[in-house]
Amino acid sequence: MSIEKNVQVVKDFFAAIASGDEERVLALVAEDIEWIVPGKNWPLTGTHRGHAGLANVLQKASEEVEMTYPKPPEFVAQGDRIFAIGVATGKIKATNKPFKDDWVFDITVRHGKLTKIREYIDTQALAKASEKDESPRP
Repeated sequence: MSIEKNVQVVKDFFAAIASGDEERVLALVAEDIEWIVPGKNWPLTGTHRGHAGLANVLQKASEEVEMTYPKPPEFVAQGDRIFAIGVATGKIKATNKPFKDDWVFDITVRHGKLTKIREYIDTQALAKASEKDESPRP
């Protein structure tokens, strides 16, 4: 596929996630998709594989995080790799603490489907917003 078509597949993927259209999301990714969220001390970190892993991480994200995107991401592409660069703001639901997350997704598209996603996110900001306040001891 052309670079332009690969970028459009990624844009369609982000639009499907934003609309909550799980069927469309799954149609845009390979059955053996691998989504890597590096870091620790945050519920979404780890390597998520296949349609089941993808559905699981998206479900967990909707349960854990409220997020908005103040402006559309920028897309940079070369061959089958697309970098989506953006910012998200929101709050962690369990703590009600806000965060700002500058992020980059490194996405591989092959044969019109996303095959790999590696997120580069502000794990420190997200982990900090996820921390529960300690109760003062008597």
